[in-house]
Amino acid sequence: MSLQANMSLQARLDAFKADFEAGKPPYNVPPAVIEIMHRATAELIASGAAQRARKAGDVAPSFSLTDPDGNVVNSADLLKRGPLVLSFYRGVWCPYCNMELQALEAARPEFEKYGASLVAISPQTAPNSRKSVRQNKLSFPILSDANGELAEAFGLRFRLPDYLVELYKQLKNDLPSFNNDPSWTLPMPGRYVIGQDGVILYSEVNPDYTRRPEPEDMIPVLQQAAAVKA
Repeated sequence: MSLQANMSLQARLDAFKADFEAGKPPYNVPPAVIEIMHRATAELIASGAAQRARKAGDVAPSFSLTDPDGNVVNSADLLKRGPLVLSFYRGVWCPYCNMELQALEAARPEFEKYGASLVAISPQTAPNSRKSVRQNKLSFPILSDANGELAEAFGLRFRLPDYLVELYKQLKNDLPSFNNDPSWTLPMPGRYVIGQDGVILYSEVNPDYTRRPEPEDMIPVLQQAAAVKA
């Protein structure tokens, strides 16, 4: 195994962020751009939006969404089989999100020991989700959350401030075409475990997209859910 494979998800994200913010290739980002990104993150944290999102103990919104091949996936069907692990994913353009999906894929066999299903939820279009699955070598689906409606129901959807929209346009990060939605909105990264009764057992929502919980953090909750079922 490579050194990367032995690192925690957050350690990998931190290493990537250090290179990115130092302006290293392939991104070669100037300091002014980093300052704008920091400002937007600080404002989203200060808004308190993450505290208002659905959390452990709340009933999870149910869903019926399509996978990248157009098959309909229902939360009710998934919950009949066992607990559900959900990850809200910003899109194929976000390197932090892709590292998270890779880490979830690596942990998937562990989740399945406890009968859990794993799905990602993203506002991006089906072709972009197919690309995400391919590039990140995923064996779990990315479901299409058209117009961010499920992210809205979970309290995760937010509108990008105008100055960040301008920056994204300069960076050719055209969210309206990635998501087929003119609104310039995204979900905050959110990770949930939902019990078979539809109640949220675990939630982790972070307005700072460079910080993600470890996949292993969910294992105790899945163990508990499996014990209750037994």
